[in-house]
Amino acid sequence: MFCLTLTAVKNRAEAVRLGEKLVSEKLAACVSVIPNVTSTYQWRGKIERTREAMVMMKTSEKKIGRLIRRIKELHSYEVPEILVLRIERGSSDYLKWVEGSLM
Repeated sequence: MFCLTLTAVKNRAEAVRLGEKLVSEKLAACVSVIPNVTSTYQWRGKIERTREAMVMMKTSEKKIGRLIRRIKELHSYEVPEILVLRIERGSSDYLKWVEGSLM
């Protein structure tokens, strides 16, 4: 089974550094960065609006625990958003590539 993991970071530079580290450590097969997203949330009793970069990581369920721990180690936020979505279906060729990239 494969997963799509999401996290928001403070800027594109942090997203790129995170992605390169996770791919080089074979915790993610592919990391896509969506720069300039606007997030609105409540933090410590205040409504905040922040420009961030969204990071989308493709990985296997086997690696998800290590991936989450590594994101927490590398992330600049005190409480990073880390969401894991199971991939129910996808291109078999792409998913084979994901699997091979994680070995």
